[in-house]
This record gives sequence, C-alpha cells and structure tokens, in this order.
Amino acid sequence: MSSALLIIAQNNYQDRELEGTRKGLIAAGFDVVLASSEAGTCTGKFGGSEVATIALKDVRIDAYERIAFIGGPGAEALVTHEEALRIAREAAASGTPLGAICIAPLILAAAGVLQGKQATVWDDGYGTQIRELERAGAIFVDAPVVEDGLLLTGNGPAAAGAFGKRLAKMDGKKHL
Repeated sequence: MSSALLIIAQNNYQDRELEGTRKGLIAAGFDVVLASSEAGTCTGKFGGSEVATIALKDVRIDAYERIAFIGGPGAEALVTHEEALRIAREAAASGTPLGAICIAPLILAAAGVLQGKQATVWDDGYGTQIRELERAGAIFVDAPVVEDGLLLTGNGPAAAGAFGKRLAKMDGKKHL
C-alpha cells in the first residue's frame, strides 16, 4: 500500500481540510500518516482531535509517495519551522508529489519551492497571502486547486475534497 504524509499544526489545524484531503487519499488506496511539530495529540480549529504519529524531525521523505501540508490558523507556525521547510525542500527535490492547502502554501513559499510555479492560497481578502506567494516567486492563480508539475495547492476548505483526489492522482517518480 502506498503511504501519504499529511502534516498538521499541533493546534488549530483546519479540520475540514484534513478530512477532505484524507478521504481523497484513502479512496485512492493510500495509507495516511499524520505528522506535526511533535508526535501526539493535535487539536483542530473546530474542536477535532487527531494523533500525529510522527514528529517533523523524524520524517524521512523516502517513506511516502505523497506529502501535503494542511492549513488552518495553526499552520502559520510551520512557515518558520525548520523541519517543515526541510520536508518541503526534500520532497520537491526528490520528485515526491507535494501539496499544501489554505494558508499552508506559504510554507512552500518560505521553503523556496514555489519559485516560477503556479499556485493558489487562501487569502484574507486584502491580498496579504497572495503577495507573500508572489514575493516568493510564485505565479498566483485564482482557482480552488492548482497543479504545477509535482506541486499542488488548494485555496481552502471547500477545495479539500478535490485537493485530496488530485493529490492521489499525481504521478510522481515514486508512484507505484
């Protein structure tokens, strides 16, 4: 069975984005593993509770066929988290399909993997997150889900189902 790694914030991950993305991957036959800053209980923005079975510092890219960062207010802490940035860089360099939804594309931007790539992001209505993507060299596309090579971005909870299905279908070098 193929494995997908979903990375969530320890606190305030977006429950609906996690659920929609996970459902799409599971329906396609993926085993889904959750990771966070630390292994253990994580709490969602809407009161959900999940257990991350692996800490970011222990993630080995070659153990997964897909990797995605889930958004929510807590995902902002991962924009400066060195292990999250390492994972994004290593996944992009290895040919592993890499995704991020909601505000999480800012993690990919901070890691430098969106340079010259089309991407979408949740925005606060003032263009703040769009400007962050563009500062990192991304080409903003106003669409629910945007795929560019092995990078996939989604703009929020309503896109989570489509994001998960599209992530599952991406054809990376490690796809079995």
